[in-house]
This record gives sequence, C-alpha cells and structure tokens, in this order.
Amino acid sequence: MTHWGLIGASTIAHEWVIDAIRTVGGEIVSVMSTSAERGAAYARDHGIAKSVNGVDELVNDPDVQAVYISTTNELHRDQVLAAARAGKHILCEKPLALSLDDAHAMVKAARDAGVVMATNHHLRGAATHRAMRDAIAAGTIGKPLAARVFHAVYLPPHLQGWRLDRPDAGGGVILDITVHDTDTLRFVLGDDPVEAIAVGQYGGMAKAGLEDAAMGALRFKSGLIAQFHDGFTTKYATTGFEVHGSEGSLIGRNCMTQQPVGTVTLRNVDGETELSLNHRNLYQNTLAGFEDAIAGRGKPLCSGEDGIWSLSTGLAVMQAAASGSAVRIEPGL
Repeated sequence: MTHWGLIGASTIAHEWVIDAIRTVGGEIVSVMSTSAERGAAYARDHGIAKSVNGVDELVNDPDVQAVYISTTNELHRDQVLAAARAGKHILCEKPLALSLDDAHAMVKAARDAGVVMATNHHLRGAATHRAMRDAIAAGTIGKPLAARVFHAVYLPPHLQGWRLDRPDAGGGVILDITVHDTDTLRFVLGDDPVEAIAVGQYGGMAKAGLEDAAMGALRFKSGLIAQFHDGFTTKYATTGFEVHGSEGSLIGRNCMTQQPVGTVTLRNVDGETELSLNHRNLYQNTLAGFEDAIAGRGKPLCSGEDGIWSLSTGLAVMQAAASGSAVRIEPGL
C-alpha cells in the first residue's frame, strides 16, 4: 500500500483522485495547502490525518511515499523538484510546467532520484480511447490519415478563476484542454505531432488576453493531419474523437470527458459496428498503472516524457495562434 501526500487541496483531488487512490489500495496520509484553514477543513472532510502548510514539510514526512501535485501550473516545477530531492514518487497534473526547460528539469530530477514520475493525462484511462488505440494497432481501419477532436465544453463556475484570468499561472484553454487533445492523439495513434497551426478566440469568459477557445490543426510524423476545437464557452456542445483511415473510420462520441462514458462506432465497407467497451473510472486506471510502476511492473500510463510532448505541443499551438504562422513542435526528447 502506497502512502500518499496531496500537494494542493484541489477540486480535482476532491472529485476524482482521492477516491481513485483509495480504490487501488493507496492511503492518503497528508495534504498540503498554503491556507491553514482550508487545509484543515479539507483534511477533515476527506478523512486525511495530517494537514501541513509547506511543500518541504509534506515531502520530508517519512510517512509519505508518493505525492499528487494539483496546484496551479506555475508552481509545479519547484514542487516536483522538492519531491524528487526527497525521494518521493510523483504524479503531477498537466501541463507539467510553463516552459520546456522547466519540464525537462523536472523529468531529469525524477530520473536522477530513481523515482516514478507520471503526468495526469486522465484520458489515457478512457475505455473509448483504449479501444480505438487497439483497433488502429490491429490495422482495423488501415492506414490512419486524419483525425478530429471536439473538446469544446463549458467551464463550470466552480472551476473558473485562475484558468480565466491568470496568464502567470498558465491559464487559458490551450494549456488546459489542447494539451489533453495532444496526449490523446499520441496515445491512440502511436504517432507524434511535428507542426501546429491555430487561431484563438476571445469569447468573453477569459480575461487578460487569454484565449477561451481555439481551433487548429496538427501535422504528425506519419503525414496524418488532425483538427481540434477546444473551448470553455460552449454550454451545449458534445465532445467527440474521430480517426479516419484508408479502410475505415472510428467515431467516438461523448468521450473527451472525465466520466467513464461514451461510444465508439467502426464504419467500413461492412457498415457500422459498435466496439465493445469496458468502462471504468479513468483515474483508477491511471492510479493502477502508477502503483504498478512503483512496484516495478512496467511504466506509468502517461510518463513525464509524455507530459513534455503535450506541453511542447500546447506551447507551439499558443505561438501559432499568436503569430498566425505554422510552428514546429520540438519537445527536445
């Protein structure tokens, strides 16, 4: 049983990750919040024994073996470095950092310390995406040629705040949602993006020059092209993920979500077939893979290096939207 410390008394931990840790057999022994009052209330509400106010106090606690970091994005680097120095395994929220140099330093620190580091791209745990990945790997749709991601949603009031008004914290739709699209595409296709074009939109939700919606396209090493639409502003849209190949298409619906839901339809010369899906809590799949990696049974579902790829692509999309030009994606791996 892994003993966990939470760095950040966050909504995502409250809604998803605490239960996932406990379901796979982990125990949460401490939570860190810079607000003593919030931290104490959070610990009490979630049955966590300790509440501390500093990262060093949490990572140097001998009872803590692994940390889950879900603070605002600009804080991730120093918190990961502190955890690595203390020899703790690390599950960090995306994006890993606000710069590639910082993300590389984080991954290197974990590698040098001999600890497991993973990025919490939860969509790798979706039954829909795993079924699509397996079908593509089996050659079911022939050569993949194009993909489309519809990930425009409405950001609920309890998640608004820094995502809409803090560029210094990595706010805006691209570092919040487009990075998920990137990781999902890489995971499902087994392919890497090399170039981005994009336009941003300012629909009135975000402040301080942050985009609250974006559209664009990515070109991949294989020649595949992928279109994406991401947003905080679309109250009535549905999400979807399509991959179109030389011999068929996979149509995912209601699948770019934290919920274990959605469908995948295979369309080919024989007509339409629904793929069989084994829906399970996405975060449980992530945590189960993390626990296996700690035990020496393979790698985490989404590694630190994968987090560098999604950050690199997100930064390229931001640059493309600002410049109006195509931008190379260069993760430096």
